[in-house]
Order: sequence, then C-alpha cells, then structure tokens
Amino acid sequence: MEDEFTVAVGCCAGRGISESEVKEFKGFGAMITAKQYRCIHSASCRCTKGHLNENVIFLVFQHMNWNPKAIATLSHVCKWFDDLAKHVLWKEFCRTRAPKMTVDLQSSGSHSIDGNWRALAKLLIYCSGSSVGGLFGGLEIPGHFVYRTRFSGTAGRSFLMPQCKNDILYVSDPCEHLDQGDEGDVGFFRGVFKSFSMSMAKRMLIRRGAELQPAELCPYCKARLWNMRQARMIPQSASCKLATESRNVLVQIAQNQMFWVPSH
Repeated sequence: MEDEFTVAVGCCAGRGISESEVKEFKGFGAMITAKQYRCIHSASCRCTKGHLNENVIFLVFQHMNWNPKAIATLSHVCKWFDDLAKHVLWKEFCRTRAPKMTVDLQSSGSHSIDGNWRALAKLLIYCSGSSVGGLFGGLEIPGHFVYRTRFSGTAGRSFLMPQCKNDILYVSDPCEHLDQGDEGDVGFFRGVFKSFSMSMAKRMLIRRGAELQPAELCPYCKARLWNMRQARMIPQSASCKLATESRNVLVQIAQNQMFWVPSH
C-alpha cells in the first residue's frame, strides 16, 4: 500500500499540490494505524501539525480508484480521518462500484443512505457468511470478500410481497457455498432498500407485529433485524427463484434498510 501512496502522491504533485504536502503524505504511508476514537492533538499525535487539505486526500484516493483497503487503513488513524472516510471516501467508492444503484438510492429526495456509506461499501464487497450458533446452528460459514457482485432491482422484486410491488429493493447475485454438511448447498443474497423508512414492506412488518431479533445484528450496519419469515412475508416467488422450499429461506431486514437472505 505504501507504494500506491507514493505513486498517488507523485501524481497529485503534478496537479499543483505543494511539495511540503507531498512529503507529509508520503510520511502518512508509513504510519502505524492503531485505532484512535478521538484525536486529542497531543504531542505524540500524528495530527499535531494539522491535517492535510481534504482536496489532497480526495485526489490521492481518486488516483488509487478508491482502494477499499487504503480507505479502511486511513479511517483507523484518528476520528478526523474516520469521519472523512465515512462521509466522502466510502461514498465515492460506492459511486464507482455501483453507480446506477447509488444514484437511484439518493434520487427523489431520498437521503436515507447518507451516513451509511461504509455499511453500503461493505455490502458491495463482502459476504458475511454465518457464525456458529447463528443462522445454521452449529455450522460456521466464514465471511469473505467478493471481487465483484451485480445488484439488480429486478431480482429484488422476487423477494417482495405483491402488496410491496412499488418498493425498490436491490439484491445481489447469490454467493454460493457448496456442500455445507447436513445443510447441503447454502447461498447468500445481500441487498438494500431504497427509502425503507417509507416502504410498504416496513409498514407491513409493523402492522403484523414483527419482533426485532433479540441478539443478532446486521453484519453490515449493526442495526437490529426483522425476520420476514416470522412475519409471513416471504413470497412464493422467492422460493421459486431459489429453487427451494420456503421453510429453507430466511429473509432478514435491518432497521435502516440493509437486506440479507441466506437459503439452502
């Protein structure tokens, strides 16, 4: 990653950034990035001389094509960098990886995704799997990064009840985990609602008295989860799409619009 920083900083130097800023950012590439939850600007703090201009950092990460590993490393330096990554860098990452979906999630005055860019970025590139004692009891399926996943609003309609036909849900291609012991083949879908707070799906969950899961949290946004099977809201079209029985489909929705479907 240090080489990437050096190349990116050299590129930015050709765009009119001062030599002192270039040297400072090269030094950043070798930083020890232990997590700090607040930047107190003490004598030992790397930020004691002030932060780089946000435009400098933007240009560097733009040149790196919004490298997620580099963004994650930057966010561990201190709270200021973490806020910059959360509100700017992860947003640009999402815009680059899923431009049409990202634009639609923000269209029509919807800003529900604002503040959740890091969670959306993780949703785009990470399959969470399942921990022991979780979705499949004693079966552990390790989480892993995925190179590229397509998200489709058309595919999302298969997971919505007929009453929710006007809701917009983007769902990924399945991430398949084959031959998982007694569970057989297991697949995971990931997704995100547009304007979930105003959706018919949320109104139906509340109307049907669906309870939030007592302990389990969304692996992406850490919000509590609704179980759509408990609310009798898994349509037959979902079973047909997954070529399995409805009892083998578990659909969970986080309070702030993330969507997660393991099936077997």
